[in-house]
Parts: sequence; C-alpha cells; structure tokens
Amino acid sequence: MTIGPYGSGGEDRAQLRVSSLDRDRAIDLLQGAFSFGRMTKEEYDSRSARALEAQTFADLDTLVVDLPAAGPPYPGTAQQPGAWAYPGRVVPTNALAITSMVCGIVQFFGPWLLATIPAIVCGHIARRQIRQTGEQGAGMALAGLILGWAGAALTVIFVLVIVIVVIAASSHSPTTP
Repeated sequence: MTIGPYGSGGEDRAQLRVSSLDRDRAIDLLQGAFSFGRMTKEEYDSRSARALEAQTFADLDTLVVDLPAAGPPYPGTAQQPGAWAYPGRVVPTNALAITSMVCGIVQFFGPWLLATIPAIVCGHIARRQIRQTGEQGAGMALAGLILGWAGAALTVIFVLVIVIVVIAASSHSPTTP
C-alpha cells in the first residue's frame, strides 16, 4: 500500500504512471525541503535526479514521503492555487503584480508615461510568473495591465487631440499681406 503524498492508499494508484507535471511537483517539494535545510545538497541532487526518472507514483512516493506536509492534495480536494509548492505556508503574492497595480493607479495622479509603461511591463511579467509559480496576485496583475493600457490609450487620444487642435489653429490663422 502506498502511503506517500501522491497515493490515495491503494495499490492501483501506486502503479499508475506519472506525468511531467507530477515529476515537477515532486521536485518543487524537494526544493522546498532543501531550502528549509531538511536535506543536504547531495541528497537533493540525488532525489531530484531520481524524480526525473520516476515512472510511477510509487517511485515518487519514496522520494517525498519523509518530508513534512509533502505532496499535493488528493484528487478532488479543494486547495489554494499553488499551495502544494509552499506546504504549510500562506502562498505569497507576486511582487510584480503589486507593482503593476500600483503603477496603474499612480499614472492617473502624476506623469503618465512614468507609471504607464512599468504598469504594462510588470503586469505581463507578473502574469507569466504567476502561471509558472502558482503565486497569488493574478487579479492585481490584470488590473495593472488594464489600467496601464487605459492610460496609454488616454495618452494617445490626448496627443491626437492636441495635434488636431494645433493643425486646425494653424490652418485658420490669418495671413499677413
């Protein structure tokens, strides 16, 4: 019977083949344990190499079963996104997502382009990082992107209006004889 974090308690589950995502999750758990000092660098390297070669859930179980709070939840259980990567801890919020949202808000109170461009750039980078790491902040990154692009659009409209007014004013000015 498998008792590891990937198993559901039955022999059938232990013999199922694992996917690349399952291997990545096991390696993430190993990285967390290594960063908390629960294993040496050599042990981490050895277990990571074996995780990459694992074929079944039983293979992965042997690598992470001795780690506290190891493993993703059993299928069908609700869990905070990305929480398997940070067992026993609150999932952090992506710093670039916060930066994007703050820049998106600040742009309307100060120099436009000084905050518009960082809101857009940080928002795109944050969304990519959130997809990769499972951190919190997807809504903040999206809000920063929307506000950044809205600010950029308003800036373009403002510049176009100024150009049109200048052209109109120069074409209606009286000519001197």
